[in-house]
Amino acid sequence: AALGLAFRALGWGLQVAFVQFIKGYADIGEMKLCEKFGGRMIMRQFAVDIERNIDAEKVMARRAEAEAAMQFAEEIVLEGLFDVVVLDELCVAVAYDLVPVDRVINLMRNKPKHVELVITGRGAKPEMAAEADYVTEMLLIKHPYEHGQPARRGIDY
Repeated sequence: AALGLAFRALGWGLQVAFVQFIKGYADIGEMKLCEKFGGRMIMRQFAVDIERNIDAEKVMARRAEAEAAMQFAEEIVLEGLFDVVVLDELCVAVAYDLVPVDRVINLMRNKPKHVELVITGRGAKPEMAAEADYVTEMLLIKHPYEHGQPARRGIDY
């Protein structure tokens, strides 16, 4: 859903930044597409993954990467250089105590008015949801991964 919003923004000439808090494999379709937009859309990752599957143990070990991602996010949001800033999987980083919820609330409250801030990931804290303008909950019902099918290029990444 956040990528759809980003593409709509690009269609109207807006600048988009996409900051990934959890994922760290660069060989993904989203990254390849960003390259085609020149400087109008950037995507930054702070973790480095060789495999596409990320378990809870790996997420919990990403404190330094989450800190670097949050610092970068705060800079670009507060400077107002991008019209839309997507903080991908930030809710997951908060749920695993990699980023303090108070820091996220502070960013939400102090962003420039022209910046549309989009925060994704499962398990949003109630105080984040209360501060947000929109809240959408996506629920996984079924996924081929559950039956042993690996992630598919162009579909899952």
